[in-house]
Amino acid sequence: MVIWIGLGLAALIGLMVVYDLVQKSHAILRNFPIIGHLRYWLEAIGPELRQYIVTGNDEERPFSRDERRWVYASSKKENNYFGFGTDDDLEGSANHLILKHSAFPQVMATGDDHDPTYAVPCAKINGQARGRTKAFRPASIVNISGMSFGSLSAAAVEALNRGAALCGCLHNTGEGGIAPHHQHGGELVWQIGTGYFGCRNEDGTFSKERFLETVAANPVKAIEIKLSQGAKPGLGGILPAAKITKEISEIRGIPMGTDCWSPARHSAFSDVDSLLDFVEELASDTGLPIGIKSAVGDERFWIDLADAMADGERGVDFITIDGGEGGTGAGPLTFTDHVALPFKVGFSRVYRLMAERRLDHQVVFTGAGKLGFPEVGLLALAMGCDTINVGREAMMAIGCIQAQRCHTGRCPTGVATQNRWLMRGLDPKSKAARAANYVTILRKELLQLAHACGADHPSEVELSSFEMLDDHFGSRSAAEVFGYTAPPRPRRPREPEDEIVTVRLRPR
Repeated sequence: MVIWIGLGLAALIGLMVVYDLVQKSHAILRNFPIIGHLRYWLEAIGPELRQYIVTGNDEERPFSRDERRWVYASSKKENNYFGFGTDDDLEGSANHLILKHSAFPQVMATGDDHDPTYAVPCAKINGQARGRTKAFRPASIVNISGMSFGSLSAAAVEALNRGAALCGCLHNTGEGGIAPHHQHGGELVWQIGTGYFGCRNEDGTFSKERFLETVAANPVKAIEIKLSQGAKPGLGGILPAAKITKEISEIRGIPMGTDCWSPARHSAFSDVDSLLDFVEELASDTGLPIGIKSAVGDERFWIDLADAMADGERGVDFITIDGGEGGTGAGPLTFTDHVALPFKVGFSRVYRLMAERRLDHQVVFTGAGKLGFPEVGLLALAMGCDTINVGREAMMAIGCIQAQRCHTGRCPTGVATQNRWLMRGLDPKSKAARAANYVTILRKELLQLAHACGADHPSEVELSSFEMLDDHFGSRSAAEVFGYTAPPRPRRPREPEDEIVTVRLRPR
């Protein structure tokens, strides 16, 4: 028996040598049969080697080992503390963020991690400024970002929706339409992209009839019109053919067997003027707050939008700014690395443009792009965000290990795949609890940081409470870096006689 096994292995190796020598696709294999395969195997497991063996705690991108550890521990309600002091290089790191605590901090109420104390509602009422009949105050300053069914598995979407229901946050659908997997108790922000999935005519244009049917049939709290995203701004979206199942095909109204491309631009409007007409039409038909989501590129669009809203006749109710460093979706390397401004740069420009026209108090601002950690989340709120969205951090909470296989359809944890065998490893109910734990712990630590600064609510922390260290033993106030200080946002409905406190701007 042993001899036959040996002969079989020898024959197999011999066939592989012959194949390597005659194939013409890989020079290394033609020159180095058998041994050349080692190079490809090592390259294939390179991310795993770097992730667990080679890199330090703070080196890996997009999320470091320390960041992943914090998310995993928080989602499991385990000890998320770190021992023996910081391993960050505080004296040699440029742009290292420091929060300046108060000598007289607030005393935080204690309770379990799902205590209502940690709900932390938004400081503004979405849709109130423009009189939408279904205006509402978001119950959570931390919400789940837009990630489509199709990009994510059915099990992952269900887990996130169940988690949103457990912790009382909003669940953005992503541009892939509303699926049955969104129907597990979580309230929805329905994202409408350029493909108009869920409100689409056969020719791919916008269908108001289907739009109204979908709103009526689902727990939609707000509508978000997606202009672009951090992963591939200015390009549109793509769902590879390998990920398109019969269910996805039916929900999106697209054929199977071919890549599903969302166009780079909308067909329902073509400029700022027609965009605002479209916004007001949807708001009039539904009473819902209507907003836009975009990465920040050409500043002219934002100037035109702010100018068009300045007279108060038309306007968006909320603006979601996605940083160029964001990206739950796969995209071309050049677009992910070099198109669209990072969140801090892009958001500060848009916020300032709105504030210069005294519109900052009328719009609910949401930030996205690696903001799912307490210190950067609080900075975003101090910059003027009223809520923050978490995407990849929420994926990690339900099991993502940053394998970076999202674009292949072979996500090993069942999060970003449509492969049934891989999806079976993700139990939606147990992972829902982890998603809820993560969001709740993030809110709790945002509140703890705010109390450390002497504030009652995270939205009351100002940019002057932050400093940015450089690598020359110097630092600058964040208010100086960004050129303004956002006003504290009210946590009650604004009365007509209330004085409007606007942003304090510094000269450009």
